Amino acid sequence: MTVYFIGAGPGDPELITVKGQRLIRQCPVILYAGSLVPEAVLAERRSDAEIHNTAEMHLDQIIERIEEAHKNGQDVARVHSGDPGLYGAIGEQIRRLKALDIDFEVIPGVTATAASAAALGKELTLPGYSQTVILTRYAGKTPMPEGEDLPSLASHRATLAIHLGITRIHKIVDDLIPHYGEDCPVAVCYRTGWPDAQQIHGTLSNIVTKVREAGLSRTALILVGDVLGRDDFDTSYLYDEQQPHIFRPRGKKAAKDATDNATE
Repeated sequence: MTVYFIGAGPGDPELITVKGQRLIRQCPVILYAGSLVPEAVLAERRSDAEIHNTAEMHLDQIIERIEEAHKNGQDVARVHSGDPGLYGAIGEQIRRLKALDIDFEVIPGVTATAASAAALGKELTLPGYSQTVILTRYAGKTPMPEGEDLPSLASHRATLAIHLGITRIHKIVDDLIPHYGEDCPVAVCYRTGWPDAQQIHGTLSNIVTKVREAGLSRTALILVGDVLGRDDFDTSYLYDEQQPHIFRPRGKKAAKDATDNATE
């Protein structure tokens, strides 16, 4: 018996791994985060699968149901939104499973950051502007560890993906402007992958007004960085015709050189 922590992606039922979907089809017990995972993700489940919406359960109840499945020799699909390793609260569940000597496996999923970048048609790491993406959250009920406050992270001027902060976007803007400037592009991606998804584009100087006009108060990712508004970036080294590339030899001599270099 194994508990599979499955990342279901940000909302689009097709943005789930083949492995994750296969396990959902196979497992006789499914526990899914119903407030964040659409039921369409479970459409191909077994006809006799037992389904529990964990949005209506607390941790003890979740573990109790897993224990019951363990006693019955039933695999469990524990379905989370996005990637379960990011703000998925799987750590506390895994800690309990280890104490109970119950096997588990984590199946990664498409993150909200990756899906939002795709929906925007943007690369988050452009040569000359940013080669680093910081995924973080705004301090709320869960405090930030020392050194991870937003101003400290903003000092790097990397591309930022800020989770769980839309209700405090005015405070976020105040923290970021001293480091990024008022003209820095911002994209707020609401419920990426869902039918009612929205994208709000702006800058640090006007994004608060735009978000409030749209009435967004939950389930939104805030992306910040020059990469969102730049077309004048350098061509990458990877596809630069003038640069030697071991995987793209030119002619027989270049092919031989590449082979020789690879074996040295």
